[in-house]
Amino acid sequence: MIKNLAATPTSTITRLSPAKINLFLHITGKRADGYHNLQTVFRLLDWGDYLHFSVTDDVVISTVDNALDANELCHQLVILAGAETITINIEDNLIFKAARALLAAVIQSNTLPEQLAQVHIALDKHLPMGAGLGGGSSNAATTLMTLNEIWQLKLTQDELIKIAATIGADVPIFIFGQDAIAMGIGEQLTAIKLPDQQYLVLTPNAHVNTTQLFAHPKLQRDIAVLSVETIKNKQADYVQHLNTPYHNVFTPVVTSLAHTVSEALRYLQGLKAQALGTARMTGSGSAVFLPLDVSVATDKALLEKWIEEAPCSAYLVRNL
Repeated sequence: MIKNLAATPTSTITRLSPAKINLFLHITGKRADGYHNLQTVFRLLDWGDYLHFSVTDDVVISTVDNALDANELCHQLVILAGAETITINIEDNLIFKAARALLAAVIQSNTLPEQLAQVHIALDKHLPMGAGLGGGSSNAATTLMTLNEIWQLKLTQDELIKIAATIGADVPIFIFGQDAIAMGIGEQLTAIKLPDQQYLVLTPNAHVNTTQLFAHPKLQRDIAVLSVETIKNKQADYVQHLNTPYHNVFTPVVTSLAHTVSEALRYLQGLKAQALGTARMTGSGSAVFLPLDVSVATDKALLEKWIEEAPCSAYLVRNL
């Protein structure tokens, strides 16, 4: 039931929904549930989408109707705009899925408030889809955290991470909110302190189906597990450069299937001598990035030249 109370001003909360990159990405085995275990270091960036959450206190939804399930309640509580080109059906959108999962969790724990304000969520999309930058996952995490705040559900970070893991493998890191070593399917997170870094990111126009990638016969799925301490102590092997055994298992597969990714990666590899960094792909692609040494990170003219000459869209970004 919707209650219209005395008209009150609408308040809006704007949140950055940041991108992530994987400094390396290993698959260490297949699980009994069909998912794959991985090891990676996630780095959050100061670049991403923006989500605007608008709340009008005079539109309040009563939740006391026991016949309402999380999906029906979510349709009443969340009005989503700006995602029409991403998913035709709102129920397929990760923002909606996040809100629904949040409601399902508080319904299950019997902590659902009797009334909740309706929230209008506007997505201002900047990150390309299917680029391995975690855009959709970040949107979902930002939604979980902000609705938890707006609705005063008082769920802890650990509780939100558990909900996040049911939505997608990359969602928990954005709840964690800092650079991290990730294991399991991405939900086992250990904070790691990394040096500040600037990156040149290229986003070629390519999207290789993730299911197709995981089924590819040439995908390496048996990388030896590294200890957390080893990863913490061997940063020189994957932060600026990428030395054995660190690599991204998806790179050879994706570059063989998508020539635009291969072209973008070759372009960045050609800048290695000047940038003093090793180019690589993030996630399962298609975005590729080049860590920049401090000596070139401040050379505005050079960086503008590299962006202008890139074979696809290019961005200069920093760690968050």
